[in-house]
Amino acid sequence: MLKYLAKRLISMIPVVIAITIIIFALVKAMPGDPARMMINPALKEEQREAAYRAMREKLGLDYPMPVQYVKWIAATLSGDLGWSSMNNRPVKEVIAEPLRNTLILNVFVTICEIAVILPVGVVMAVRRGSLIDKFWQVFSLIGYSMPSFFIGLSLIFIFALKLKLLPPGSMPIAAYGKDLAYYLSWFKYMLLPMLSLTIISIAGSIRYVRNAMIEALSQDYIRTARSKGLSEKVVIYSHAFRNALIPISTIIIMSVFALLSGSAITEQVFAWKGIGYTLVLALNNRDYMLVITLNLLSTMLAITANIVADITYGIVDPRIKLE
Repeated sequence: MLKYLAKRLISMIPVVIAITIIIFALVKAMPGDPARMMINPALKEEQREAAYRAMREKLGLDYPMPVQYVKWIAATLSGDLGWSSMNNRPVKEVIAEPLRNTLILNVFVTICEIAVILPVGVVMAVRRGSLIDKFWQVFSLIGYSMPSFFIGLSLIFIFALKLKLLPPGSMPIAAYGKDLAYYLSWFKYMLLPMLSLTIISIAGSIRYVRNAMIEALSQDYIRTARSKGLSEKVVIYSHAFRNALIPISTIIIMSVFALLSGSAITEQVFAWKGIGYTLVLALNNRDYMLVITLNLLSTMLAITANIVADITYGIVDPRIKLE
């Protein structure tokens, strides 16, 4: 496995380099000048121009584009992610809290997703064509078809504006320290974005679990197990479900990493200060280094997802050799 992992990592180096070049070039092509945006507008004209030139030099914007790219790669590899013009702080410090918020949100979403799609997907496959199967198929179709922002706004309308059970968005402020009341309030603010992402995740994944189980139940070894007189419970869970776990595990892993890098719209709707929310804010404020870092982070998550999915596939199915 270590040999396979090393080969995959080496093969990903050209891909990462190509993606970083594309991201860097696209972000640098954005309109606006981050150095000018960081200058105090109250300064006099002469002072403003002097401060502007000094800021461009500090940010390394006077170098040619290829030189800027090489300097950025070298700095990134050494752990220096650059300077956030929007926050006037190192990017490494800026992304710490949004990354934590996104990770916590998506951990809860993943737990809820798995808790629903595995048992419900099995029931849908076993009771194919029943009322419960049709209900969840309609739910999957509607949930997968609706835009994520519409789901979020609908939840805000129902639970925040009409029922007044939950806050509509944003996050609590630790005015007097982070005690138990603060964390309970923090979790309360997280419920609506968590519910929104859970609906989207379940709608996208539950059909795959159903189809994987249907395919497993149609195999010859299932008919053999039934002909031997094994109980339906043993046939379903000990034989069919174990074999269906091979594609299901891959789907769940890809879904988790897709959530981490693709929850920007939901975070924006609920003003949840995660990676996606911070990325939109950085784009609006022309914070080049923060935008580049967040896009690079999303790219690395996607690459990691593919590698983890391949390894998991090999672990779940011993017939597959990782070479």
